[in-house]
Amino acid sequence: MRALSGRTIALPESRELDRLAEMLAAEGATALRCPLVAIKDAPDQAPVETWLRALAAGGMDDVVFLTGEGLRRLLAAADRIGVRAEAIAALGRARKVTRGPKPARALHEIGLASDLPAAVPTSAGVIDELRALDLRGRRVGVQLYGEEPNRPLVDFLDQAGARVLAVAPYVYASGSDDAAVADLISALADARVDAIAFTSASQVDRLWQVATAAGAEARLREGLGRVRVAAIGPIVDEALAARGVRIDIMPEKAFVMRRLVDALAAALGPRA
Repeated sequence: MRALSGRTIALPESRELDRLAEMLAAEGATALRCPLVAIKDAPDQAPVETWLRALAAGGMDDVVFLTGEGLRRLLAAADRIGVRAEAIAALGRARKVTRGPKPARALHEIGLASDLPAAVPTSAGVIDELRALDLRGRRVGVQLYGEEPNRPLVDFLDQAGARVLAVAPYVYASGSDDAAVADLISALADARVDAIAFTSASQVDRLWQVATAAGAEARLREGLGRVRVAAIGPIVDEALAARGVRIDIMPEKAFVMRRLVDALAAALGPRA
């Protein structure tokens, strides 16, 4: 019997939905797919292009990458405007700060490595790493997480004397229509799944947005109280905890899909 035989796991993941579902299927689980968030290029590309040209011209001493998606979107935009090679070369010269394994993996894809990976993969963890540095007069590029302005990080850099150049290369949109999300809430409330596995804070935000608009927030909370709630890492943990949701399952380290599946298997086991 496989580790998750007979279990059903709700998946609000979008970009790597197929990969995560396949990993769970290999352990015997059934995936209830409900992608909550779609990721799209920022509708106004002018600020993105301006940021990239500044990077390519050597205008940044440090670059903070909060997500792998952000770096990949920036590289695609750099390719479109013909400065990809120059941008990668500039990144090679700059000090690269990463929040978590995904931006580090995206750097690895272009032959680079993180110079300063945050020990705790959160914005607060990035700030902790930067505290020990003299940032006065440094030109610091910051790749934002969706449209979230990340005031704590930007304000910290401002107060440390850095010149901040922030960019938002992508935005979040609805990944499923409201009816599909309502069906997911019902599946949780009726305990038709054993667990739900959140892989980004934006999924939590979208789920609450739909539940609130439909007057179903109480039903959502009831459902989350009836199934096991899994979070891929501390950023998602914070988003759920802020809404009073307990987290039952989270990898202890290496906050990646494989570790999440392993944690689900260890916590749930096969259905008897």
